[in-house]
Order: sequence, then structure tokens, then C-alpha cells
Amino acid sequence: MADEAIRTHIAPLATELRPLEQSIGQTLRQDIFAERENPPFDRVCMDGIAIRSDALSRGVRQFRVQATQSAGTPPATLAGAESAVEVMTGAVLPRGADCVIPLEQYDLVGGVAALKEKAAGAPFHNVQRRGEDSELGVAMLASGVRLGAPEIAVVASAGLGQVQVSRQPHVVVISTGDELVEPGRPIEEHQVRRSNAYAVVAALRMRGFEQVRNDHIHDDEGILRDRLAQHLASGDLLVLSGGVSKGKFDLVPKALNDLGVREIFYEVAQRPGMPMWFGIGSRGQAVFGLPGNPVSTLICLVRYVVPALETAMGTRTNPQMRVPLAAPFQYDRPATYFLPVSIGPDSLGRPVAIAKSPNGPGDFLSLSESHGFVELPPRPVPFPEGFLADFYRW
Repeated sequence: MADEAIRTHIAPLATELRPLEQSIGQTLRQDIFAERENPPFDRVCMDGIAIRSDALSRGVRQFRVQATQSAGTPPATLAGAESAVEVMTGAVLPRGADCVIPLEQYDLVGGVAALKEKAAGAPFHNVQRRGEDSELGVAMLASGVRLGAPEIAVVASAGLGQVQVSRQPHVVVISTGDELVEPGRPIEEHQVRRSNAYAVVAALRMRGFEQVRNDHIHDDEGILRDRLAQHLASGDLLVLSGGVSKGKFDLVPKALNDLGVREIFYEVAQRPGMPMWFGIGSRGQAVFGLPGNPVSTLICLVRYVVPALETAMGTRTNPQMRVPLAAPFQYDRPATYFLPVSIGPDSLGRPVAIAKSPNGPGDFLSLSESHGFVELPPRPVPFPEGFLADFYRW
């Protein structure tokens, strides 16, 4: 399978030490251990008064407030069974106290808190116990997780100002063809806009890949070979769009072979995107030759290139989302089929995949109406409504 061949040959990227504020969205490459127990003390969960719960069981309903204790201050010591300490959320539970009565459940007059009729308490009522979230020395995050907002908070709670993450891959996006013209420049009737590269760059940057640049190379064998040599010398992964089929001007496979890039596979039993090429350079650089048709390019990018980059970074990914088809669909060729879809609700409000079939592999306009695509396996009979398929978001 193409997936397995790619994973087998992708080289892991090195790590780098980044400040925590610059690690958002990066792949963690170290285990994160608790600096202390979490929480590091018995923590007050509500504004109120801290008391001894056994006083309630003896019928005590009024408590002399001896002090006020806010979060971030050392704990007071309860003076006696009929004493209380006014406490704020997040404060350390005062010594001798084991219960917090919320401020809504008592009246405070003249320094005395009189409990209301329905006020009740028990040992460690409204108190989060020390070590309840995690114990000292226990791994809170494992290497491979992507650092979102919750994960950044965990790293910060461990006291780390810097963290080991995967180095960002240097990606070069290359489109080939004499017919391509940059947006903003004059165009002739026989030419088309260079749009694939911009879609590829956008898809990668939206996923947090920072080091992405692009190039346009004309259909000249010598120029193509020279420019590819330059990119192979500086890039970790090359994504080429176009020039990989078997036409007279499909020069990419030969140029790569001349530069020592070893072909791993060429052509995949899939529609669209059959003429996809994958190889490995002499330094372990991954090279993807994607078909030049816009729909094929973007589908192959999301389906193969993005997972390859995640593999190189050591990113642990979630299970693939599966979505039922909203209506029956027929595809009778002996190959995997990638069907663009939008995700919408069925009659019960559940998400379903609604087919947005393009008019062909060049119909990039239709993709703007879709959210991604589903992968349908080879099947001699139609896919029924409700068939569960893997969904890939653009």
C-alpha cells in the first residue's frame, strides 16, 4: 500500500528547544512530568468559610470568622471547632479545616457566620484534594502530542519555560508547466493561472507548517534538473504538482532519477490521482510528484503528504473520522475513489457526507463548496446510504 511505503521511508526530523510561547501547534518530543502533585495542596473550590465538618454533626450552626485567606497566601490555622476562616476560590485549605461552606449558604454579621437552614457539609466538601489530578513524577503528556491550548497549560504547570519539539520541516512546493501564469500578471488565451501551488501552500500553513516556500519551473529539462537540485539541497520534503504523467513534457520522474532520487512507487490504484510519484533523495528527502489537475493535487496532498509530514515530526494522530453517506453512491471501477463532500445534518441532526462530485479532476471551483473528501474502497456494487467512510478535511 502507498501509505505503508511512505511511512517506511520517511526519515524522522530532529528536535529543537523552543520557548513555551513559541511552541503552540508544535509536536512535543519529550514526556512532561508533574513538577509537584496537582493540585499541590488541598484546594478550596468555592468562596466561603472553611470549618471543621464534625462541628456540623454536633449541631454547631454559628462560627466566629477569625481571618480571611485569599489564594496565594500561606494557610491559616483554625483556632477551634466553632471558628471559621473566610476563604477564596483557589486558596489553600486552612489547617484544621476539612470543609467549605459556600458564601450563599450563610449570613455574615458582626464577624459571625450563621448557617442557613439548608447549609450542609461533610469531610472535604467543596475541596479538591492534593494530588487528585496527578501525582508527583507521573507523565502528564507523552511525546508526540500536538501542543494546543490545554497541552500548553500542562507544560506550564510543570514549570517548564522551554520544551523539546520537532524541528519544522522545510517544504518546497513546486509547480511545473509553460502554461502557468502567476496571479496578477497578464495572461494569454492559451494559458491558465498558477493556482495549485497556492492551494498546497495554504493547506500546509493552515495545518501549522511554518517553513513552506514555492517555485514555478518551466518545461525545460536542464532548468528543471538544476532547480530541483537546489531544492533537494535545502528542503526536507518536495511537493511537485504536474509533470509526472507519461506525456512528452512530463519530465519530472527522469529529472529526479538523474539527481539520485530513488523511486519508491509510481501510480496508485485510485481516482482521482492515479499518476502519483513518490521517491527518496540521497539525504532522506521525501519527494512527492502529484498530478497537475487541481482536484487530484489537493486530494493527494491531504491524503498522503500531510500524514507523511506528521510521521516525520513524530506526531500522534487521532483515529480517522468516519462519516455516513447521505445518499447512495455508485462507482464501478476497481480502484479507491476519493469523493469530495460537504458535511451536513440528516433529518435527526446527525452529521452525514453529502456528495459534491466535481465535473472532472480540473474542476477546482467545486471544491469551494465542500469540506473535504471521503475515501471509498473498490466495490462492485453501489455504496448504500449510511455507508461509513473515512473523512479527510481540506
